[in-house]
Amino acid sequence: MDKLRVVLLFGGRSSEHSISCATAGGVLGAIDRDRFEVIPVGITRDGAFVLESDDPARFALDPAQLPEVVDNGTRVSWPDSAVSRELRVTTVSADGGSETRSLGDVDVVFPILHGRFGEDGTIQGLLELLGLPYVGNGVLASAAGMDKHATKTLLEGAGIQVAPWVTLTRQALTADPVLWQRRVQALGLPVFVKPARAGSSVGVTKVSDWAAFDAALDVAFAEDRSVLVESAVAGREIEIAVLEGPEPGEIGVSVAGEVVVTGRDFYDFEAKYLDAPGIELVCPAELGDGELFELQRIARRAFEALGAEGLARVDVFLTDEGYVVNEVNTMPGFTPISMFPTCWLNSGLSYPELITRLIEVGAARGAR
Repeated sequence: MDKLRVVLLFGGRSSEHSISCATAGGVLGAIDRDRFEVIPVGITRDGAFVLESDDPARFALDPAQLPEVVDNGTRVSWPDSAVSRELRVTTVSADGGSETRSLGDVDVVFPILHGRFGEDGTIQGLLELLGLPYVGNGVLASAAGMDKHATKTLLEGAGIQVAPWVTLTRQALTADPVLWQRRVQALGLPVFVKPARAGSSVGVTKVSDWAAFDAALDVAFAEDRSVLVESAVAGREIEIAVLEGPEPGEIGVSVAGEVVVTGRDFYDFEAKYLDAPGIELVCPAELGDGELFELQRIARRAFEALGAEGLARVDVFLTDEGYVVNEVNTMPGFTPISMFPTCWLNSGLSYPELITRLIEVGAARGAR
């Protein structure tokens, strides 16, 4: 059987650049080399596409030195049109000369990009323009899933409970500060202040005193021009992994994992990726049969409400009053120890098998 040629696309311009690189390291180390030929393409922080090293160790998640894509002087060129699937790379020599060679025809692209300029539908739009099949969600679901306001609006429209929120921009605050102050303070304390389009808890602040609100806004606005202020929800933090199956319309839902917060305000970036204390990840979570069934049903409904494809992780608060969906992550953390693959491992699907499933489903779907 001929191997599928897979472009593993990672890095990017977002604040989650290093997390994407760490995900790439995990995938490079686990992908089935008997079935797939891998072309690692990194995107630098400045947006250059470079041919990267096929070395998982180079992208290990080390809290002391986070991995990144460094400009090595190569430039990867996408096909000239949708008629071709040929990828090329140009290398510049020390004397200023250049050489361009073919990397062959691409069967499928695996974009493991987190955050803006990748997870938000932008790279998906590029791939669709070129007619290249790719893994994961399409333009609309990626864009909606990246934007917390859009996600909440779609979920609420589908009858799925979400936490109360207010969306702010600098322009709106300037035009009518009193109105926005009243709307925000009506949420009560504590609140979370979040960039509308950022992940991995980047730019997120928990505010328990209105005196700290303006500083929290500054942190969030540094990441995005639109900011959510959201009521804090008291409850267990449950995460469910959703995976599209090989048959049309087949949607698989995993067992549940739980984020147990023991010594921090919330599950922040340092706890997620820098091994900071105060968080315990439990999978499978201790749940009653009825609770697990309902969580899985809600996760599937949320997946469908966004028009998602391929994969997603649905984060839900289990409260005394019911179930509140927090977020839908269309490209969840995907390192071998992340919750998404862990949930599938505890559902009977190994990390290499999960990677194979995603690639085969993306390739079979073809150009969209």
